[in-house]
Amino acid sequence: MTQPATTLANRVCEAIVQDIVTGVIPQGAKLNEPELARVHGISRGPLREAMSRLEAMRLIKRVPNVGARVVDLSYDELLEIYQIREALEGLAARLAAQNMSKAEAQDLRNLLVDHERHIEQTHGESYFKQEGDVDFHYRIVQGSNNQRLINILGGELYNLVRMYRYQFSLSSNRPQQALKEHDQICAAIEEGDAELAEWLMRRHIGNARRNIMQRMQADANPAGDS
Repeated sequence: MTQPATTLANRVCEAIVQDIVTGVIPQGAKLNEPELARVHGISRGPLREAMSRLEAMRLIKRVPNVGARVVDLSYDELLEIYQIREALEGLAARLAAQNMSKAEAQDLRNLLVDHERHIEQTHGESYFKQEGDVDFHYRIVQGSNNQRLINILGGELYNLVRMYRYQFSLSSNRPQQALKEHDQICAAIEEGDAELAEWLMRRHIGNARRNIMQRMQADANPAGDS
């Protein structure tokens, strides 16, 4: 039975998002729409809908006379995003410590157990890359019970952050360190210590920002030229 165009667009959009986040489609790469339609077995109509969604997520940009390219943020643009994250996710952690039920906090703890298992299985090479309810940060934002905060952090910024968070965690000790920091944040939320939860989350985002900035600088200057 033929799938509705909306369902096809959803499926293809999710697949392309995953490829962009994990670097299968590199940052700055031009997207060949006829080739994407062929690879995913869909017509141009559902693909155009999927591309519009990717553009709304800020994962791709349409360039006049060139076509669509995967976003490739500058150092300053990424710094701005992480400054916003540090403030807003700190607030989300504070609110989560105040608002999450004991059952929700236990679910968060169980999630970290799964994440620890994943890191062990990948020998510390990557953190868990899935989205939504299996994303530690997403779960805390949802636990804030603040809909405007959820819309901001779960909307435009979400997949951009996932992309950089995943790709810059590869081949470093960041996954293990991130897990330790997540464990501390979770403990503060379990204790209902809103002030500590906010401070730990802000420190965690700051550490992630410094890791990414160092990697970007190293990639831009691989030979160590001054």
